Formats: sequence, C-alpha cells, structure tokens
Amino acid sequence: MTHNEVSAVILQAAIDIHRQLGPGLLESVYQAVLAHELGKRGLRVEREVPIPVEWDGVRIEIGFRADLIVEGLVLVELKSVEAIAAVHKKQVLTYLRLTHLKLGLLLNFGAALMKDGISRIANGLDETHGGSQNRSA
Repeated sequence: MTHNEVSAVILQAAIDIHRQLGPGLLESVYQAVLAHELGKRGLRVEREVPIPVEWDGVRIEIGFRADLIVEGLVLVELKSVEAIAAVHKKQVLTYLRLTHLKLGLLLNFGAALMKDGISRIANGLDETHGGSQNRSA
C-alpha cells in the first residue's frame, strides 16, 4: 500500500469513529478505538511506539512516543483538544524526522467535525509517491 492509500483508510476510520462517538472523550479512548478499527480493516498498527533521540552516536530514550504507526508508513498523532496549536504540528514533524517516516497525520477528535481536525504533515514525501510537503488535508 502507498502512503496515500494507508492515510485514506486511517482518515475514513477516524471520521467513522468521530461520527459514532463524537468529540469530548479522552485521547486514549480514541487511540484504542482507532487502533482496533484499523486492525479490523486489515492494517498493521503499532501503538505507543518509542521514539529515541540519537545524539553524538548515543541513543537517548527520553520518553517520546508516537501514538500510532500504521503499516510502518504513517505516523498518527491523536489529540482531543478545542483547537490544534502550531506546536502540535511541529511535534509531528519532529517525530517524522526522528523516525525517518515521510507522512504523519495529526487527528484532533476534539473538533466539532472530524474534517476540521485533520492535518496532514509530510517530511520530504515526493508528490509522485503519495503526498506533498507540509500540507493540511
């Protein structure tokens, strides 16, 4: 599957979940339900994936964790807040750089409409290979 195909499945699942559960639940609830739903849809999902920082040849485990990594291609960061702040998008881009992944989705389940809570963040992803640089969905 391509980055775009995986992200399309993730986004449809997020929209379906948001329609059923609505906004206002804890991030951990949305994470568990989304991971379950993506698994039902045939995708391989890793939860709470540690993200180390490497500095000067030393691997430093400092507690960064990606909420989900799907099919080893797409990093998913979940929020359940009134509004996404610029720092949330920077966090996803930093996680992408540290993991060497090309595509991240920032999903805010706190938005009134899920379509308003979706940000697509790319880390050098070529347009011909499934995305564009730092574009919101």
